[in-house]
Amino acid sequence: MAVNAQPQSRPDVVPYITAWSGEQRLTPAVIATARGIAYPDEVPLDRDTDGALWVRRALRPGRGRPRYSRVHPQRQRRAMARLLCQICGSPADCDERGVLWLLEDHRTDWAGWPEGLVTVHPPVCLPCAPKAAGLCPHLRGTGAVAVRVSASVLDGVHGQTYRLHNGRLVPDRQAIVLYEQSEIRWTLAAQAARTLTGCTLADLHTGRPL
Repeated sequence: MAVNAQPQSRPDVVPYITAWSGEQRLTPAVIATARGIAYPDEVPLDRDTDGALWVRRALRPGRGRPRYSRVHPQRQRRAMARLLCQICGSPADCDERGVLWLLEDHRTDWAGWPEGLVTVHPPVCLPCAPKAAGLCPHLRGTGAVAVRVSASVLDGVHGQTYRLHNGRLVPDRQAIVLYEQSEIRWTLAAQAARTLTGCTLADLHTGRPL
C-alpha cells in the first residue's frame, strides 16, 4: 500500500542572513600572489571597496532548508553595510540614541562593555529583536542584550586567514581582521565586521535605555 508523504513544513521565520542548503559554496581554491591571496579566475566583484577578497556562494534564498548555524556572506555583508535587520532585512530600528543591536551577553568582559566591541552580527528592527534572541544560535548560548549604538564603523571582516609555509599557501586561523591590518591581504572574508561606539544598554522589547 502506497503511503503519501507529508509535505515538509517550512519554518515561520528564517533570518535574512541565514544560508539555505540550496545556496552552494562556489569558492575556488585561493592562490598566493605578490599582493596576497587571490582567485585564479578573479573578477572585480570578488573584492569589496577596501580590497578584501570574499567567499563566493550562490544566491538562492528559500531554496532547500535553512541552515541556521550558517550565515550567507553576501546577505550578511549587505545587512552590515546598509544597517538592515538580520531577521527580516528591513532597515534596523534607529532613534536619537542610535541603531538597535542585539549582542551576546558578555557584560563581565570589561568595564564599559560593549563600548569598542567589534561584531559580525547585523543590527535588528524592534519587532524582530525578541525573535532574534530565540532564533540566533550565538544568542541562545549566552543570552541576549539589546544595545543602542550611536556610531559604528564598517572596518573589517571575519574569515579564514592564510600564510606561506615553506613556499606553500596554508590555512592559518579563523579571525576578525581589520582593514588597517596587513593580514587583510591574506584573509578570505566571510562576514563583515563593525566596531561599535556610543553604546547604551536597552530593553529588548521597547528599545528604550535601561
